[in-house]
Amino acid sequence: MASIFQPGNTAVITGGASGIGLALAKKCASNGMKVLITDINDEALASASSSSDGSIATVKADVSSVDDWARVKSKVDSDLGGKIHLLALNAGRSVKSDWTDVTAFHKTLDTNLYGVVNGISALLPVVQQTAAAGGSKAAIVITGSKQGITNPPGNPAYNASKAAIKTIAEHLSWDLRGTPQVGVHLLVPGWTFTGLTGASGKNEKPEGAWWPEQVVDYLEKKMSEGKFYVICPDNDVSEETDKKRMLWSVGDIVQARPPLTRWRDEFKEEAKEWMDKQQV
Repeated sequence: MASIFQPGNTAVITGGASGIGLALAKKCASNGMKVLITDINDEALASASSSSDGSIATVKADVSSVDDWARVKSKVDSDLGGKIHLLALNAGRSVKSDWTDVTAFHKTLDTNLYGVVNGISALLPVVQQTAAAGGSKAAIVITGSKQGITNPPGNPAYNASKAAIKTIAEHLSWDLRGTPQVGVHLLVPGWTFTGLTGASGKNEKPEGAWWPEQVVDYLEKKMSEGKFYVICPDNDVSEETDKKRMLWSVGDIVQARPPLTRWRDEFKEEAKEWMDKQQV
């Protein structure tokens, strides 16, 4: 899959005007690829376009809109010659949710979940045709979240959307298991300094966070190794710690404990002691 990042290949990246999406777009462009980014933010799109040498094209699109995906498909045909070697379904949003505000769930799921489903529906045939026609590799990268795996309390809509994305990506990988020239990867960033996590021109990056470029470099490495799950560490949380947290979370089911015990006062000490002793 590392061969995807090479001159002449093409990429479509949603949510590509900032953060991890923009870092990935720049990675692709620096390797001589033609890139199309979509975003809903006019100002960010203009900035991304002006900072490139013409290798990054843009289209404004709301990923929750099927009509907008038709426009993206048209742009792929006109600007990328109808080919996609890398499809990165990265667009996301975080709306604080609770049980009194149904609209927060709709807004979050419309973008985070249906933005991915719409993208697969609209462009998977293009990715498959691209790989089949030239005998070249192609890949689909879907951006998930650790919150969709360990499910920390606080934002049920966001966690649910990212848990659903994990399921969607796993099913897509299964369905394409007979097509080895098309890889599927679930990108799960750690703490990353982006607009979603408070990055702005006024804020300095916290020491514990990664830059978006670090996430993209890690993604490329894991793609070259043929990994589906790309669980990124950060400067605070190691790969080993992530594995222990995930194992403990699954243990709630296996051990018939209440849900989310890692955050329950009566289980916190037990969870800490278990993770301190666990070898992964």
